[in-house]
Amino acid sequence: MSAARILGAPAGARHDHRHCVGQALAEAERACRQQGLRLTPIRRQVLELIWQDHQPVKAYDLIDALRDRGLRTGPPTVYRALDFLLQAGFIHRLDTVNAFVGCGAHGRPHAGMFLICRACGAVLELDAPSPIRLIGVEADRMGFELVTQAVEILGHCSRCRAAGKAVDARGPAAREPTRPVDPEPA
Repeated sequence: MSAARILGAPAGARHDHRHCVGQALAEAERACRQQGLRLTPIRRQVLELIWQDHQPVKAYDLIDALRDRGLRTGPPTVYRALDFLLQAGFIHRLDTVNAFVGCGAHGRPHAGMFLICRACGAVLELDAPSPIRLIGVEADRMGFELVTQAVEILGHCSRCRAAGKAVDARGPAAREPTRPVDPEPA
């Protein structure tokens, strides 16, 4: 297995988030210029809000944050901005927590996997190509065509484990299934 690389900083890490925001915005502006896309003011602000912290952000929290900035905007506008940012590869949608995070490797080929802390909500994006390749190989073997993939793994971060916030360190997903799963239905 190749070495995994963490993209971005864990929640609560002591670093300058403004630097992360600045880098993400500069990369988005550069990529949009190169691809002939428009990074409108609302798209830019949504991206900025997503990168403000390394925590997942829900769409309605973005709407509230934009209203706090004096922008009168509704869900359709924010969802259109999110769709653009997703399609452009600037952010990821985390289905498990129904939220969005910035992409730590925009413009670079990467196989994203997300480690999500069940206690504090922190998200780490891993670049771990070997497991992603294995998923592709197994999908091919079963005759399944992958269209898109995202691997979201729930657990507990080191801070929560150290603070005793991790009630069940294994979590329900790690438990053995009660009966074998048949990959080929009858």
